[in-house]
Amino acid sequence: MKKSVLFTLAVAVIALLSSCNNYEANTGELTGVGDGKDWYEPDPFGMVFIPQGAYNMGPNDQDIAFSYNTQSKTVSIDPFWMDVTEITNSEYKQFVRWVRDSIAKRMLVKAGIDDYKDQRDWSNVDPAVYDHDNPKTCYLNQEKEVEWNSEEEEVREALRPLFVQQHEQFYGQKEIDARKLVYEYYWVDLKQAAKRTNRYNFNDDFTGGEYKGTVIDEKGEVVRIKDRSSFIMKGRINVYPDTLVWMQDYTYSFNEPLAKTYFWHKAYNDYPVVGVDWLQAKAFSIWRTELMKSYQKSIGEQPFQDYRLPTEAEWEYAARGGLSLSMYPWGGPYTRNVNGCFIANFKPLRGRYGEDGGNRTLEVMKYAPNEYGLYDMAGNLAEWTANAFDESAYSFTHDLNPVYTYNALREDPPSLKRKVVRGGSWKDVAYFLQVGVRTFEYQDTAKSYIGFRCVRSYMGRDAMDWDASRF
Repeated sequence: MKKSVLFTLAVAVIALLSSCNNYEANTGELTGVGDGKDWYEPDPFGMVFIPQGAYNMGPNDQDIAFSYNTQSKTVSIDPFWMDVTEITNSEYKQFVRWVRDSIAKRMLVKAGIDDYKDQRDWSNVDPAVYDHDNPKTCYLNQEKEVEWNSEEEEVREALRPLFVQQHEQFYGQKEIDARKLVYEYYWVDLKQAAKRTNRYNFNDDFTGGEYKGTVIDEKGEVVRIKDRSSFIMKGRINVYPDTLVWMQDYTYSFNEPLAKTYFWHKAYNDYPVVGVDWLQAKAFSIWRTELMKSYQKSIGEQPFQDYRLPTEAEWEYAARGGLSLSMYPWGGPYTRNVNGCFIANFKPLRGRYGEDGGNRTLEVMKYAPNEYGLYDMAGNLAEWTANAFDESAYSFTHDLNPVYTYNALREDPPSLKRKVVRGGSWKDVAYFLQVGVRTFEYQDTAKSYIGFRCVRSYMGRDAMDWDASRF
């Protein structure tokens, strides 16, 4: 009898599980198309969660620069993930080396070395998408490491153009030619796709249709929309940081040692990367997204939201750390702690840069984090945001996730290339460290005092325990 009851219960459980997973079963009821299990977004490595909330965006003190480019405005922000620290040299080098290796593999494939091709069977794939004989369109074998010190003449000869030519070498040192590390990337311009004039127009019988609008492509040319591919924009950029910014920014200052070693030497691995302009930071975010999506696809997971630069409103909200009326990320109106020590890396006294512990940049996480666990939201480096800079932006942007963006072209005037910079740096006075202070730099200009960090939108509602039925 007991065995019979257990068997009946087991059959019932199996039937229940089967009905949960088989969402196409016709029961006459609205059951949805879920796959029978909840989905939770895991914590991304090196990021912290910033909950949704509202705050008064803008200055908390007198506008001593009389810039008149901010005003107090109450805004609401959706939840998101944010990098705990600014992107470091070590992290950015992963990007540079990926670009370097991808270029090298394509050169090796072009030379007829098939070990660097993707070895899967692509015989049924359209040649226009995948061409074994064209290194520009074939997939690469990401598992195969480039043999930089190979003794095979064929390999050395194929890679030779990627190195600095002998007559250009300093002290006869063989090194990769950084000028050739060009990354080709793509993004979808959803803003143009969202325009009603650019929507797809169905025929009366819904058997077909056409696009009647136009789109501005990445070259600034107005072109007729052919199909969905017209909204895919293409970019090409050299990814290597400008290591000479240390000397370019300060002509009459001795900074040659940093120009020579700051990016590539492992002694500076945990220092924030500098010499990266806004366009390079954007390209890094796109590459980081593709890196994650490639991994998720390999294990059969659905993708997360894209990595990107934070909006200006997100950056300020995160910097405040939940202290909505705070002047600085650490709270309070002072830049010293109770022991009289400076609590950020900036220019604290006239000519005395090192009074806070460092003359220039310091390793990340040297000072205490804010209430959200974010380090160096003031000082060390100022940071790029996604926003285009406009003095009156606070007046016309929305009060829910406000943002103002503009894709400036190379031939646009400088005023259209301004991007919002936040946080202040090692060379700035305390005023620029305030969470409500905004300034700008040009998108194609790299500096020794500007870095960046990434964010990723949270998928779903806020993680906070909210139940309206309790009220």
